[in-house]
Order: sequence, then structure tokens, then C-alpha cells
Amino acid sequence: MSPNVWKYGLTVLALFGLIYLLFNISILENWNCHCNTVTVPPQLQSHIHSTLSGPVPTFHTSRTFYAHQGHKVSLEEELEERELLNSIAWPRPPSGSAPLALRNTSDPVHSLFSVPPSKNKEHWYVGDQLEVSIQMYDSKGQPKGYGGDFLLARLHSPKYRAGVAGVVLDHKNGLYSAQFPLLWEGSAQVEVIMVHSSEAVAVLQRLREERPDRLYYKSLYKLGLQSETTTCNMYLPPDRGSLCDYTDPLTGEPWYCYKPKTLNCSARINHDNGGFVEDIITNEEALLFQSGINVKAPIRASGSDTISVLPSRPERNSVKPDAVNLMTSGYYYEDSWRPLGAVAMRQFSSSAITQCLTNKEVHMYGDSTIRQWFEYLMNVLPGLKILNFLSEMPRKKGPFMAVDSKHNTLVTFRCHGPPISFTSMMVSQLRYIANELDGLSGGPKTVVAISIWAHFTTFPVEVYIRRLQHIRKAVVRLLNRAPGTLVIIRSANPRALKNRISLYHSDWFSHQLDAVLRAMFKGLDILLVDAWQMTVAHRLPHDIHPPPAIIKNTVDLILSYVCPSHMR
Repeated sequence: MSPNVWKYGLTVLALFGLIYLLFNISILENWNCHCNTVTVPPQLQSHIHSTLSGPVPTFHTSRTFYAHQGHKVSLEEELEERELLNSIAWPRPPSGSAPLALRNTSDPVHSLFSVPPSKNKEHWYVGDQLEVSIQMYDSKGQPKGYGGDFLLARLHSPKYRAGVAGVVLDHKNGLYSAQFPLLWEGSAQVEVIMVHSSEAVAVLQRLREERPDRLYYKSLYKLGLQSETTTCNMYLPPDRGSLCDYTDPLTGEPWYCYKPKTLNCSARINHDNGGFVEDIITNEEALLFQSGINVKAPIRASGSDTISVLPSRPERNSVKPDAVNLMTSGYYYEDSWRPLGAVAMRQFSSSAITQCLTNKEVHMYGDSTIRQWFEYLMNVLPGLKILNFLSEMPRKKGPFMAVDSKHNTLVTFRCHGPPISFTSMMVSQLRYIANELDGLSGGPKTVVAISIWAHFTTFPVEVYIRRLQHIRKAVVRLLNRAPGTLVIIRSANPRALKNRISLYHSDWFSHQLDAVLRAMFKGLDILLVDAWQMTVAHRLPHDIHPPPAIIKNTVDLILSYVCPSHMR
């Protein structure tokens, strides 16, 4: 081997070693875990079980267990929590109402919506607002006298591949309204679905508060030839055994596992999804969760469900954002998302994306719904090459680093810390978003994208509020030290609710978390990507991982902010 070749090889190895060190420097700091054993009183030792060979622990807990553990909560944070919980309060069936029976619950087959005639008795125009009335009935055909049903609505046109999400208002007497801005010329068809009856929502409310253990986790402990697997969660009843405390020292985010019988807490090597707890509702309650029957079931129109929309009225020159419902973020036309904000939406080809991201860093943190953005860029950018230095970085979990050395582009993805239902992850790769943000330099050439919601649907809302408060503080610190950093927050999105998935990941849970997320980041200099409306408005079925057509529109929207039209 010639000296020049040898010298070149050493240079390449040194370069890759430097990148590896920079990306995973904090891994070395995590090998010595911050973990303590919480010992139970001797009189409770007989209840100890630390492996999954026994029954999965079940418990009823109050909100106090989910207060911020490790760090004191400020009065301001407590007040914010109270306001947020009040803002998402959901009407419950009245006390003293008839005992739960399927015939007394809201029934989409008997329920109706009606489209009113146009305002001038003749025509609808672009720029008008359509309001549809919805009357809910039970299975006996009797009108409901109270609200609380969870409904979704959209206005769409198969001909124009157009769609917009409606805003549903609950009048709390069995009557609802769905409001739509009229944004395109031609035909438009109303669609209303009942996601859950009010009675089903009441069951979900109870599960959220009383059964946060209905999705559980586990960890493997190993030392030499010895190994044990124990149950883990954000809260574990201490009367069931000694606990290993893995509370994050910086954010105070709590996480616990039952201590192995023969190994130390420091022998924990992985985090894994444990599974679902079954039989958490009665047979009678189970009748409320039948997919396509009373879960995500269509409500029919009492007359025509279609209107014809003419161009804007003569006195209007164009449709302005302030002329339509302020809660509408955009709409589809010819399958292209058209935001109602200030940005001019662009369609980005592969070469345009490459040009836009030249000399830029894009860091993505969160769940698999934001990993889709990473995967999209990997698929459309031929120059982007993934660098996998660690054997424990499987295809779907990461962390990932991708580099286009020719255009000086860096794209990364890392999942958020527990609770997360990814399977078999090394504990060294469990990072909290707030801590990761504190390690970024940031600046005008840096884009940060965050999505965190899907793995919090089984927990009380207070858990989610605490996590977002930590992330928001880190975002504020990042923007203060590095003005010009573009921070993107992705909202939740509806999903398919097959079988019993509603009991764990219902759209109602996601919708509640989404409302908290929007309120939490309101007023900050960030970009909110409204994945909820982008999914509801689209013609394709709901999916936890939205289809490629929606992902492309989402990425195009982001890039339209990164590289506005005047920068072409």
C-alpha cells in the first residue's frame, strides 16, 4: 500500500471518528446511569415481584402521582396546568341519567345533519361560511338531550381533489354545528362522522385517569450470564416491589422499573414495549367501541349533502384569511395544500429541496410521525447518505444522521425519551427532547422539528403538560441564544381506530393533547404544522402514519418557510 493511500485512509477514518464523537458524545455520560433503588418497608416485602412472569401491576392513581417529580413545580406552572385542564374540559353525560345501555347512546345511523340553503336563497360564493346543523339521536330514534359526542367534519370535492376540515361546535343539548369556509369554486360535499358517542368518551375519560397502566413497558437487565426482565412505567405502585429510579436529573422527568431480584439497577441495558392490559372495561362498555358502527361511523344528511359554490362576490377581490374561520389553517385543492397564513406555498422537486437545504442543518426529535419526514428526505434526496455508526441503531428507531457532503447538508432524527413504545432500544439512546435542544448551537442555518404526542395518550394530561413545559423552556433558551433558528412543532393527527385500539390511542385522547400543545406554544416564534387539519381534510383514510401524499405536502409547507419564494 502506497504512503498516499495509507495517509488518505487515516484521514477518512479520523473524519468519521470526529462525526461519531460529536453526534454521540453524551452517550458516554449515560453509561453510569442516574438510578437509585427505592426500598419498600419490610412488611411489604412479601408483595415483591420484579419479573414479568407474574401479573402485570394494575392500579388506580390520582393526579398527585403525576406531578412533576424531582424538581419543584412553580406556582406559574401549576396555574397554567389548571387553565389548560379547564380549557379542554369535556361535557359528561348528566348524573342520574338512564343506566348505560346501547339503545340509550348516540347512534350515527339515526343521527342527521342538514345543509341550509344559501344566504341569499340562490347561491353560495367563495369566501362565504357554511354552517351545518347536526342532531344526534339514540338507537331508539329519540333525540339526545345533552352533548359530549366527539364528531369530525370536512367539506370536500372528489372532482377537484379539494378538502377543508370543519370546526365542530357542541351546543350541549344534542345539537351541534359544523362550520366550513368556502374556499374553492364548484361542487362541495359535506361529510360528518361520529368518532365516539358521549357515553364512550366518558369511559375514555375514566380510563385516562384511573388506568394509565393499560399500556406497559419492560426492561432487560443483564450481567454476565444472569438476566432478568422487569416492568417499567412512569409510575409503579411501590407496594409491589423495590423500584429502580431512572428520573432524569436535568428535567426531572420520572421513570421507574421494578428492581431485579438478583441484579443491580445499573445492569439495565434496554427499554422495550411491554404490551396492552386486557379486560379493562365491562362487556357492556365494550359495545360502545365497535369500529364502523359507533366508532368513526358516518352520519347521513337529512337532504342533499352537496352545494355549488360560485366565484367570489363582486365586492370581494380575493379570499383573505380574516374573511374565513380563523381556526382553519388551510385546505387542499388538486391534492395540494394551500395554507391560509402568510407563506406562499411552493412545490419542491428533489433538486429544489437540495438547493433549499444547502449549508443547513435539520434536526428532528420525537415519534415515528416525524420520522416520516426524515424518511421522505432520504427517499427524494440522492445525495443524502445515512451514517450508522452504532450497531444498536435499527432502521425504524434511530438515532440517525444523514449527510450530503457536496451540499453541506446535515439531517438527523432522534426519538423522544420514555414513555415511548418503540421495541428494544438501548437505554443509552433514550434522550429527552429538552436536553437535546440545550445541546444545539442553532442559528439561521438550523431547522429544528419536534413531534411528541402519540405515546402519551394512555396517561393523564398532566404528564403531557409537564413534558411540554420542559420542551418549551428549552425552545425559549434556544431562540434566545440563537435567534433565527426555525423551530417547527408538528401537531397530532387522527388515526384508524380498529378493534380495541380506541381504549389506548383514541383520536379523542389525541385531540385533547393537540389542544394542549397548541396552547402551550402559542405566542412563541415557531411554526406549527397543522397535521390534524391536513389529515382530516384529505381524501385518504386516517392513519397514525399519514400517507405519502400528506407527507409531501407537509414537507413542502416546511420548506416554503425555510426557503420562501423570494429566495428562489
